[in-house]
Amino acid sequence: MGDAEAENTLAGIGEFGLISRMTTGRVQPAGTLLGPGDDAAVVAAPDGRVVACTDVLVEGVHFRLDWSAPDQVGRKAAAANLADVAAMGAVPTALLVGLACRKDTAVETLTGLVDGLWAEAELAGVGVVGGDVASSPTLVLSVTALGSLEGREPVTRAGARPGEVLALCGRVGWSAAGLAVLARGFRSPAAVVGAHRVPEPPYAAGPQAALAGATSMIDISDGLIADLGHVARASGVLLDVRSRAFDMPARLVDVGAALGVDPLHWLLTGGEDHALAATFPGPEVPDGWTTIGAVRRGEPAVLVDGRLYDGGPGGWDHFAR
Repeated sequence: MGDAEAENTLAGIGEFGLISRMTTGRVQPAGTLLGPGDDAAVVAAPDGRVVACTDVLVEGVHFRLDWSAPDQVGRKAAAANLADVAAMGAVPTALLVGLACRKDTAVETLTGLVDGLWAEAELAGVGVVGGDVASSPTLVLSVTALGSLEGREPVTRAGARPGEVLALCGRVGWSAAGLAVLARGFRSPAAVVGAHRVPEPPYAAGPQAALAGATSMIDISDGLIADLGHVARASGVLLDVRSRAFDMPARLVDVGAALGVDPLHWLLTGGEDHALAATFPGPEVPDGWTTIGAVRRGEPAVLVDGRLYDGGPGGWDHFAR
């Protein structure tokens, strides 16, 4: 590698050069009392409690840079965490970022990741307040999100009760369809592929659901059936999803026909759209939410139209055989 080429890599700009690119010119929200540049950041927590979550994205497992641009990966990493905060009924307040990569990683790649992280953070009204950088043979992006309950109780997975309604806010199935398209070597239709590259979580719907009396809530990251299974077990209830409740997008129908896949499978088992599912006393649900099923008595399980789903795994499991 020549000197000029080396200057365009992490080895050329160094750790602190990268940190400078991550922080210089960025505007922090009012809740960031002390931003990057010290041993730790200080973030306001008027509620006295802090919601916290972390996700790790590994190149080759969670993303591929030949399928997604660096800024799209950055946005996806931020979104996965911000959606978890929203699923607790909380409002995001800050992001912390851990980045590990090879020293010959291109500055353009790193700048794109940072720009994507900031773009999604700003969409949610938060800042990137700190983090760490390390050397690694594999590109790894770890994001921690903080949030505020604003005086409310957290909406956990354990509050669903028989007789309540099950509702969904946000899209499901789109990312899975986009992944299927990319895996076949295609790059279109753009709307479907784009949904896999950059999710669109309904951040405001989490606090909205909490204010409306949601009794349980979860972020759909691994698949609707799989994630609802966590609610069923935590609450000790049976959840029955009605397939007819879904408004099947014409785009997914078209892609399913082209690939020989029932698009309902993507809706029920596809992850990474980061929609929110919640239970409400009912029968009304907040604006923007759609009732998709019911909470019933019974052994904890997720049914589809009264039966266990037999179309394959209900979602993604990193360590399943």
